[in-house]
Amino acid sequence: MEIVQTWIGPKSGDHAGAAAELVKEYATRSSRFCDTGRECFANEAAFWAWVDRQSGRGGVNVLLLDPRGEQMGSEAFAKRIGHWRDNGVRRLVAAIGPADGWSEASLERADFILSLGKMTLPHQLARAVLAEQIYRALTILAGHPYHTGH
Repeated sequence: MEIVQTWIGPKSGDHAGAAAELVKEYATRSSRFCDTGRECFANEAAFWAWVDRQSGRGGVNVLLLDPRGEQMGSEAFAKRIGHWRDNGVRRLVAAIGPADGWSEASLERADFILSLGKMTLPHQLARAVLAEQIYRALTILAGHPYHTGH
């Protein structure tokens, strides 16, 4: 399975700052367990057009981050990713939405909506948290000692 972390927003901030370095580090670590990628889109329409092109390659699931989504612990997140992987999902697209949140139409199209919590996070920080949680989930699934359960 390939996991692609995506976001709606300016591309210019992608390669600068401590949070961007964390995203890059966790993506590199995750690539030891599966293929990974990162994509930036100017708006929701561009994001969904890209998703539609990916769907032709079979088994794509879209996970949107949104405060209205389900909150879960790392083990439950790992279990969900493992379930998708084991049931033929070839590509998981994990997406952070625009600054004003995902539209209702986008939320309806999603395969799963995940909340990182009730606090508002800057995009860069949310991307770093998501990248770390993806890596953590992959280590849990692999039985790697990175995750100690606390």
